[in-house]
Amino acid sequence: MLGNGPIAIASEVLRQSAARVCGRGPAGTLRARVLSGSMIMLVSSGLVGAMNLVYNLAIAHGLGAASFGHASAVYTLLMLLSSVTLSFQLLCSKFVAKTDYLPVKVGIYRFLHRRAWMFGIGISLLLVLASPILSAYLNLPTRNYILMLAAGTIFFIPLGVRRGLMQGMYDFPHLAGNFVLEVIVKLIGALLLIHAGFGVPGVIAAVVASIVFAYLVAKPGRELATDAQAGVPATLEEGVQAIVFFVGQVIINNLDIILVKHFFSATQAGVYATIALVGRVVYMLSWSVVSSMFPFSARARSHERDGRAVLSTALLLVVLITSLFTLAVWLAPSSLWHSVLGDGFPLGGQSPYSSLLVLYAATTGIYSLGVVLMSYEISRKIGNVGWLQLCFSGAIVGGIYLFHNTLQDVITVQLVVMMLLLLAVSIPFFRAQREVLSPQPEVGIPLADAFRSAGAMRKVRRVSEDEVISEFLKSEFYQPEFDRYREQFREIVTHPNLSNPAENELRRALLYRRRGRMWRELPVDTEWWQVELRTSDLPRIRVFPRNHWRKLANGNFYLTEMVDHIRARVGSHPSDTFVAKLRSLSDELASAPEHDSSVLLIGLDEEGPLTIIEGNHRMAAASLVSPQDIHLRFQFLCGFSPRMIECCWYQTDLSTLWRYARNFVAYLFEDPDLAIEQASQTRLSSDTGVGLSS
Repeated sequence: MLGNGPIAIASEVLRQSAARVCGRGPAGTLRARVLSGSMIMLVSSGLVGAMNLVYNLAIAHGLGAASFGHASAVYTLLMLLSSVTLSFQLLCSKFVAKTDYLPVKVGIYRFLHRRAWMFGIGISLLLVLASPILSAYLNLPTRNYILMLAAGTIFFIPLGVRRGLMQGMYDFPHLAGNFVLEVIVKLIGALLLIHAGFGVPGVIAAVVASIVFAYLVAKPGRELATDAQAGVPATLEEGVQAIVFFVGQVIINNLDIILVKHFFSATQAGVYATIALVGRVVYMLSWSVVSSMFPFSARARSHERDGRAVLSTALLLVVLITSLFTLAVWLAPSSLWHSVLGDGFPLGGQSPYSSLLVLYAATTGIYSLGVVLMSYEISRKIGNVGWLQLCFSGAIVGGIYLFHNTLQDVITVQLVVMMLLLLAVSIPFFRAQREVLSPQPEVGIPLADAFRSAGAMRKVRRVSEDEVISEFLKSEFYQPEFDRYREQFREIVTHPNLSNPAENELRRALLYRRRGRMWRELPVDTEWWQVELRTSDLPRIRVFPRNHWRKLANGNFYLTEMVDHIRARVGSHPSDTFVAKLRSLSDELASAPEHDSSVLLIGLDEEGPLTIIEGNHRMAAASLVSPQDIHLRFQFLCGFSPRMIECCWYQTDLSTLWRYARNFVAYLFEDPDLAIEQASQTRLSSDTGVGLSS
């Protein structure tokens, strides 16, 4: 249970402390927090791993290779279904960690918990219907094994949501305890039922009992019995990303056992199952590090330095775990496995058990490093690593179908594919790090060197992203997309309280109603500054390259170079909509005070070219009124990032357009109105203080 009383208070203190650290603490403190959470999960995973090892060796000894192969095949099916369980856990953890308000946390949990029950019942019915086919493919003696598994699946899916709640609230002690309790019930139950003569059915029954018990004890405590705000901020692509990621993960971790059970004899399948279960202890320990890293990384997603601290700490821990475990397996003598497994396992010269274990442990260790990198990316954004991993999992299946003469062939196929996967997911991180350490000048933009030689513009003050979004929204709020919200939210748009997190989140949701696809293209490490433009800075300003501006640009989007084209357009097309808008803005600017509105710019740094992302028309209109004073009429807010060349609004090429297309598809089914409604509920809860006294 999450608990109550002193335990609940301690848990909440831990959660709030972690939230403060992730929000604004130094990287060193955040690294300590990740280490603290990792140590809790590592200790529990070590205990769970040791008991799982005892469990597997004990039932292998009690059942023999053939029966153990049957039991392992059924359990592996459960692990394949864990892709759904872990998807729910990831979503619950990610969105619980990202919100500060208890009613929203509870609303997310309840929403996902209901959906998980629906999935659990549906998958259970599918297992019942498919039991004859699955039993035949796995060479099982009876379909009753699959029917027993179906009963446990009903509770297995919702268990992921309850564990995700604990993980998202940084309640690692109770999360760790839940895993330990599950394996204790499984171990004791299996030993008792094997001793009573129930064999494989007894082992499966113990697994089902452990799932039900873990679900019941994971029930949230009374401190979470508060009014909840319905709904969850997860969009369709978030759920798809999670499911795809864990489908690929469970295929990589478990489908090899299924394939070996199909291609090899029952005895060889039992030997391989033992190798896999022992070798995967390293993955279990590595996953404990990922579990503790994930909520911290999700929370610190907008702080690049904190994110790198989380990632580097997790990678170092996994490297240490992998190295020590592989070394221990390599040093273990072959005679150890003979004595532990008993006469039911033929481990003679034709089956070098120790060498297979070393190879398998190394393969799992390499994959674990890739999982750290992929989980880090998923915690911070919606990416493509899940699909990439799914492709590599398919490569493993194809490789095993082609090469399965010996058990060593099966493991070698996985080793090669895992090395390629690690290389593929590492390349973007190395490239990003190189760009941060040694940012290169922009390529392909005319006059860039001349701009740099002219000197840097002056930074006035650092501004928050919340302030920039507020200014952006003010300029956009007259658009038709906001008609239904204008009266309701006029006050917070025109008179923003930037110290109110709930208001800031609501303004972000409103802006995303119209400009979400634009804003998401900006690099996560963008720093916003108020800058002071001089007359000499104006030639470096470019308009946003789209629509009618392309007709005026003639291949050159620099504003000072386009003034003559703009004047010609105004003179030759007086009834044009674009011209009418410029005339109207010019009249307004002629009587407006200086710095009455903000213009938003983006660039690599304060020396290179800058692109207007909000204020194209106002800047063009000002150039018609008084070109020499254009830099005095507005407040200029500029976003700087050495990775701005990845943004299609700053540099348009095939690479940036492809990135935009991927993001466009990812957010195609997003419901911005739902996001606004949820943010509005959060603000209302914040203003009234509902649930915050818990």
